[in-house]
Amino acid sequence: MKQDEHRRLLWQLPRQLIVVGVLITMAEPMTSQSPERIAINYCSQYRPVDAENFLSNLNSTISSLRQQLSISRFAAARGLLNGAPVYGLAWCRGYVSIPDCLNCFNNGVTQLNRCGVSNGAHGFYNDCDVRYENYNFFTEFNQLDQNLLCVNKTSAKPTEFQRTAERLISDLQIAASRTSNLYAVSTRKLETVGNAMVYGIAQCHLNLSRSSCLQCLKWRSKSLYDCLPRTSSWAIDYGCFMRYSATPLFGHNQTSDLTSLLWDVYIWLGTSKNTSRCKQDMSTGSTELLQGPASYSYNDLKAATDNFSEENKLGGVFVEVYKGTLMDGCVVAIQKTFMASSRGKKQFDDKLKIISNIHQRHLLRILGYCTKGTQLFLVHEYMENGSLDHFLFGEKTRILNWKQRFEIIFGIARGLSYLHEQYHVPIIHTDIRTSNILLDSEFQPKIANFGLIRLLPEDKTHLSTKCSGSFRNSGYVAPEYAIYGQLSEKVDTYSFGVVVLEIISGKRCKDVDYQLVTQNLLDHAWDLHESGMHLNLMDEKLDPSEYAVEHVVEIIKIALMCTQPPSTRPAMSEVVMLLSEKSLQERAPILPTILDDQAEIELATMESIATNATASTFQLSGS
Repeated sequence: MKQDEHRRLLWQLPRQLIVVGVLITMAEPMTSQSPERIAINYCSQYRPVDAENFLSNLNSTISSLRQQLSISRFAAARGLLNGAPVYGLAWCRGYVSIPDCLNCFNNGVTQLNRCGVSNGAHGFYNDCDVRYENYNFFTEFNQLDQNLLCVNKTSAKPTEFQRTAERLISDLQIAASRTSNLYAVSTRKLETVGNAMVYGIAQCHLNLSRSSCLQCLKWRSKSLYDCLPRTSSWAIDYGCFMRYSATPLFGHNQTSDLTSLLWDVYIWLGTSKNTSRCKQDMSTGSTELLQGPASYSYNDLKAATDNFSEENKLGGVFVEVYKGTLMDGCVVAIQKTFMASSRGKKQFDDKLKIISNIHQRHLLRILGYCTKGTQLFLVHEYMENGSLDHFLFGEKTRILNWKQRFEIIFGIARGLSYLHEQYHVPIIHTDIRTSNILLDSEFQPKIANFGLIRLLPEDKTHLSTKCSGSFRNSGYVAPEYAIYGQLSEKVDTYSFGVVVLEIISGKRCKDVDYQLVTQNLLDHAWDLHESGMHLNLMDEKLDPSEYAVEHVVEIIKIALMCTQPPSTRPAMSEVVMLLSEKSLQERAPILPTILDDQAEIELATMESIATNATASTFQLSGS
């Protein structure tokens, strides 16, 4: 049977891309039980200006992606040396095992080798997507106008099959966008056709926000409907993947609990109509968002906050924050501060251009701004649950359970990894603390307060700057920054480690009295680690039945690793991997010594340079 008889293909790619392979086979696939599989590859028709350095960065990026996929199903990496950037992303379907995920990736890399030296390439496969480009594409979605593939076989019961599949597809798109891993799979039984089933999957990659994921899946759902009542179809995009089939795609024990997911969604939709509509508008993925934040008039913000009334004040002293409702019903948070000089205005403008283009689900979005004299107003997403510190140390009556705390830890790690390694220029936040972690309606974290960010040039391993006295003594600041003014991404890693200990213990990092011996939280955690009494760190308000002891101990060890000297601290991308699945048995944290001279800083710098120098040793291959 000819290939055209097996499929219907609607495909339109941007003009600079060329398709190098489209295949649907009826042979056994690499990983699933389904009788069909796809392999679609495209290449950019343009070549990089600096081919040698581009290939070096490409090899480094591919190697990093492969390493991440050896312990997780999602990977993002970049190589930026010598002005020839390469951004790479790979993600596997949630039901695929790690070995099969790696197998799909390696096969994909082998197929994309046919692109030669081109500015970008993308492979869509049954079990994974693999992509690299010479620009930051990590939050792109809905870029393909037509991306539907259907097999040429119609169901024996077309009406019932179509009705059942449509219900499944509709539920999956909503459920997947509400899960922490943006993934859902499920089945539906045809009511009058024996044991006949419809299998379905909906998934987005993890750099998308939930609202962007939902929008992507909505458009892909419409595509799938066009294939019905054919028995199998794929709807593909840069940011999401959907598929249904009359034959199994995954094991029966791998299905998602759609009932509870959808019930939560219906409750959420009923209580947050204005807020949800607002958030969908904020994260549509359109190119308009990349042009910078909106400029609001002072009267707009004055009306939104009822003349900045005390009733709408959310907090703050030197920097006041107000809840506001814009004319379109969008609920926002408005931060009011002051600029002391024209120099401050210039610095604000420069930072605003950078932070307004940060699009990651665990980083707070800046929507707009307003200036009036020396006053500066920033318009942010509104986070229903406020800041994390209020739940850990404040008067909030709700107690965060272990699952919520772990998801907060994981989300913060993902957000920092994006800032350090996935944005087009490395960003150091410099002020990671629980008061700067905001929680949305579902207790998902967003890193806020980008007022102190610093950019790290790609030819530098660290910056030399001054750390103010009050900031230095906060308990969150890494010793090399507090003592020597040496600032690198590892400073954020240290602060993250301290925040994790606070989340686990429910105690502040400073001014903690343990058995009448004044000791900060970090020292106390190290003492417990050295004596093997990790669980003594746990918040007493947590129910022990909520967590596994082994998991808690692993997370505490990761937090302590983050507070080691900079040369031995993991990068945040490595922290994300460690939090995913990797065991720490072969890498236990080592108690740091006090930094008393410049040797530790120089060692960290030398090791960073040595790491960068290895980028050119990898080869672009599937091995």
